[in-house]
Amino acid sequence: MLDKVIEAAQIAGEIIKEGYRKNISVEYKTNLANLVTEIDKKSEEAIINFISKEFPGHSVLAEESGIKERDSEYKWIIDPLDGTTNFAHGLPIFSVSIAVQKNDEIICGVVYDVMRDAVYSAEKGGGAYCNGRKLEVSRNDDLRKSLLVTGFPYNIDENPDHAIERFVIFLKNSRAVRRLGSAAIDLCYVAEGIFDGFWEVYLNPWDMAAGKLIVEEAGGVVTNFKNEPLDIAGKQILATNGKIHDIMLELLNSV
Repeated sequence: MLDKVIEAAQIAGEIIKEGYRKNISVEYKTNLANLVTEIDKKSEEAIINFISKEFPGHSVLAEESGIKERDSEYKWIIDPLDGTTNFAHGLPIFSVSIAVQKNDEIICGVVYDVMRDAVYSAEKGGGAYCNGRKLEVSRNDDLRKSLLVTGFPYNIDENPDHAIERFVIFLKNSRAVRRLGSAAIDLCYVAEGIFDGFWEVYLNPWDMAAGKLIVEEAGGVVTNFKNEPLDIAGKQILATNGKIHDIMLELLNSV
């Protein structure tokens, strides 16, 4: 099944590459910061068509078209273009994220870092890989020497869940904080040992389902801010190399 998930992600990636830096139509969902393009929709349609052909009995949860429930123990969770704002502005940091759940457990996940042609993948219990190269999280145990990454919700002007205060805390207590604009890529870069930790106060299941498994299979730890196992239907996420997890939890809960 993992090979099929990779195939679906790469099909979508070709659509995205074809539309990159072209004159595309842009719509707004909740506000001017929350974009959707025709390429998001074409990418999602291609993935769903692929699933319908290869696994017609499986359920699908997709960012743009929502849930299609079927009588199946399998569910595909799809973000057809994670990093739409980057894509719309010509910033080459965006991805396709696809995970498959079996009876509510994520069993495989793929994130296709489109412009780098990097396929991040993981199967439950089988390790995490990037283009066939095995991934391991970093071994750094000092937050002050850590490179962190985060993102902001579309309603950041309302400062939900103390997002700004939490950002400032980590700015002051780490080596640096980056903000790339694709949560799926952020998670893969934690798995690869580029970043030591990642947090966000508000994500959706399709943002983190595949990346969660990839981090865990690379030896990392993924929880909510209460240090409970991550429920992808929840909003908060903390993903780290495991060695700085406790201190990041402490700081996240200090506001």
